[in-house]
Amino acid sequence: MSETTVPVTRTVASSAASPVIAESTTARGRRARIALRTLQVVLALFYVIASALPKLIAHPSAAEGFDKMGWGSAGMYIIGVLELAGGIALLIPVLQSVAAVALSGLMVGAFVVQLTYFDGENAATPLILIVPLALIAWARRGHNADLLRLVRRRA
Repeated sequence: MSETTVPVTRTVASSAASPVIAESTTARGRRARIALRTLQVVLALFYVIASALPKLIAHPSAAEGFDKMGWGSAGMYIIGVLELAGGIALLIPVLQSVAAVALSGLMVGAFVVQLTYFDGENAATPLILIVPLALIAWARRGHNADLLRLVRRRA
């Protein structure tokens, strides 16, 4: 071993269970954790307030869009509840990664809907939102093992 290398003593269980960004105790790691948490809060607020709320209160602009697609109020409420649940789950540690993946899937659907029904008017928005969601899903992937353990314990 050369003088410039530092031995790393991490157990296999700890490296598989939690990502490096969550383990780092350096100032850079701390800043990364704060930035990631801030991103999660901002996205959660966006999904809950700006996206789900208009659908759940049947705001005329949301109702008009869903009527144009032929989905009616049932489709509007279903999408609103999914966005609300995803936004809240982004703030729950054991659900963060799964929520980010689920919301990414919802954004793929939103992109397709924007292209097919609305001539791509706001098609970039769902694609832009997928980028930070993918970052959250990757950075919080260690929580998936915790979620799996909880699910197996209940079964």
